[in-house]
Amino acid sequence: MLEIKNLTKIYPNGKKAVSNLSMTVADGDLFGFIGKNGAGKTTTLKACLTIHDFNSGDILLNGISIKSAPLECKKKMAYVPDSPILETYLTGLQYLNFICDIYDVSTHTRRKRIYDLSERLGMKDKLNDLISSYSHGMKQKISLIGAFAHDPLLLILDEPFVGLDPEAFVQLKCMMKELCASGGSVLFSSHILDVVEKTCNKIGIIQNGKLIKNGNTKDILGTSDLEDVFMELNGE
Repeated sequence: MLEIKNLTKIYPNGKKAVSNLSMTVADGDLFGFIGKNGAGKTTTLKACLTIHDFNSGDILLNGISIKSAPLECKKKMAYVPDSPILETYLTGLQYLNFICDIYDVSTHTRRKRIYDLSERLGMKDKLNDLISSYSHGMKQKISLIGAFAHDPLLLILDEPFVGLDPEAFVQLKCMMKELCASGGSVLFSSHILDVVEKTCNKIGIIQNGKLIKNGNTKDILGTSDLEDVFMELNGE
């Protein structure tokens, strides 16, 4: 599915945000990507989406380089950032139809998916409201509905649980697992270590731009929990 090979990203000010990072998200993986603020998580995720260019290395989706075929790769991916950026003059439904237009989702398919997803996330009665009237949590839900609506092969999420109410929190975990069970993959960053530990089959831990742990959750944890492992690796 997704293969990151020796990724290095250096910002114009000379800061090396990501250093020679390599990891693989296979078909069906629910991959948790964790680290402190500024460790390089968001930079890595944005590089996978071609939002950020990078200095060296490569990123492949199903064997195709995102540098050589960015549009082909992005058609198979979906992304929800930690702070959703939406066109506030649209209604929720108009925004979702716009996303479905971009990904060529048929009228019949989009109606069913939007209805099902909005019902699961508690947005069915808010779809015709302007996005400008939405709370942060509601904007997050609309972004998630848009991401799932075109049935991506790879879903990339940056702190997806922030702002969600308990019911939506639970539903999102179920939706992520369902996508992976159907052959898709999810790569997400989160500071909620308990969720990562209980949800993900694989975990990557990044520190100062370097991947210091990467593998099956059970192998990384051993007899410890993720909180203890994380704090030990960070010398705390």
